[in-house]
Amino acid sequence: MQGGGEIRKPDKVLFPELSYKIVKVLFDMHNELGGRYQEKYYQRAVALAFDKKSIKYKKELAVDLKFQGETIGRYLLDFLIDDKIIVELKTVVRFCHDDIRQVLGYLKANNLKLGILVNFRGEELIYKRIINSI
Repeated sequence: MQGGGEIRKPDKVLFPELSYKIVKVLFDMHNELGGRYQEKYYQRAVALAFDKKSIKYKKELAVDLKFQGETIGRYLLDFLIDDKIIVELKTVVRFCHDDIRQVLGYLKANNLKLGILVNFRGEELIYKRIINSI
């Protein structure tokens, strides 16, 4: 697979079988659709592809953001896979630090370890594995 990058500890890949299965689905989907559509269409296609590959997910999962035990806001995860991995979709020219911080914030708020940030825009699918060192 081309493209992509990783932000992780070099000695260990988290959830290797599941994360590789997710990334393969995303690459296959991008190869078929290309990189010219709005994020909402990729989100629909990802859900269909996950269904066909029997990947358990929750889509547009509303999660409360808490501070000192009080809810101060709410955000939507694009996908939560098997209650383990957050998948956040983008259609941007390139990732920025805010995109990475967004996923890291989601991971910390949900006490999860792995997020996959995916960019569908362009000729190649680009992804980053983001690790919450907790």
